[in-house]
Amino acid sequence: MTRIRNFALAVALVPIGIASTACGGESTGTIPSEVAVVKSDAYPDTGAAQAKLAVATVPDLGAIITTGDGKTLYRFDKDTAKPPTSTCDGECAAKWPPVLVPEGAEFAVDGVDKALVSSLKRADGTRQLSISGWPAYTYAQDTGPGDVKGQGVGGTWFGFTAAGKKAIAPEAGSLEVKVMSVAPLGQILTDAAGMTLYRFDKDTANPPKSNCDGDCAAKWPPVLVPEGAAPKLDGADPAALGIVERGDGSRQLTAGGWPLYLFADDKVPCDIKGQGVGGTWFAAKPDGGKATG
Repeated sequence: MTRIRNFALAVALVPIGIASTACGGESTGTIPSEVAVVKSDAYPDTGAAQAKLAVATVPDLGAIITTGDGKTLYRFDKDTAKPPTSTCDGECAAKWPPVLVPEGAEFAVDGVDKALVSSLKRADGTRQLSISGWPAYTYAQDTGPGDVKGQGVGGTWFGFTAAGKKAIAPEAGSLEVKVMSVAPLGQILTDAAGMTLYRFDKDTANPPKSNCDGDCAAKWPPVLVPEGAAPKLDGADPAALGIVERGDGSRQLTAGGWPLYLFADDKVPCDIKGQGVGGTWFAAKPDGGKATG
C-alpha cells in the first residue's frame, strides 16, 4: 500500500532532461497545499462548511491532488475535457464515485488559476468537480489517505498532477534530479516533483554516512535510489551525485558525499520548511554544499 506520510521516497525515474528552473515555473506544477471548494456530497463526514483539495507527494507519481482528507482524485481517459463530459455511470460510478458539488457552487481558490477547478453537469443532473476540465473521481478501493490503488487501472485511470495534468509513473532506467532556483536560497537540488532535497550536518560526507534512522528518517525521508538505477545530473557537475548504502541495505542518494533527504512537512514544490531546522538541516546546493541564502 502506498502512503503519503512517513515513507522513504525513491526518487522518480524518468528520462533525463534536467534544467535549472525557477520556483513557481510551469515545470514545478505549483499549487497551494490546500485549495478550498464548496462542500459536496463527496465529503459527507467533514462536518465543515467547506471541503478542501490538497496536494500531497507519493512515491513515483510526485505531487498529486487529493481531497482535504487525503483521498486521491482520479481522471478517466474515456471522459473528455473539451467539452467537460463524464462517461462513467452505473457500475462504473459505483467503483469510481464522482466527486459531486452543489448546483451553483462558488469555488474558493488561493494562489492558483481559478480556471483549474470547476464543475460540469452529469447526465443525472448532478454537478461534478472538474480539474483542468477533466471530471474528478475517487476510487472505492482506496481506503485511507495516500492510497493510489486506482493509478493506471485498465490503462485509463490516473491521478492528477499538482498542475492538473495526468499523473504517470515515470519510466525506469534513469534518475531525474532537478536544479531549482528558490528564493532566498538560490539554486538547490530537488526531486523530480520539485520537492526540496536536504542535507544533515550530523551526517558525514567523507566517507559518506547517514546518521538519520528511525524517527529521524520518518520526519526526514531518505532519498532512495532503486537498485540498478544510476543518478545523473545535467546542468551541474555530474560527479557531485553518488550513492551510499544505509544500515538497512537500501541505497541513498548523495551530493558531494552528503546523504540527501526530503522533509515530511514540505507539502508542495519549492517548500523549504526544513531549511535551518535545529541548526543542522539545510537545502542542498547542486555541488552538495549547504544552501544558506
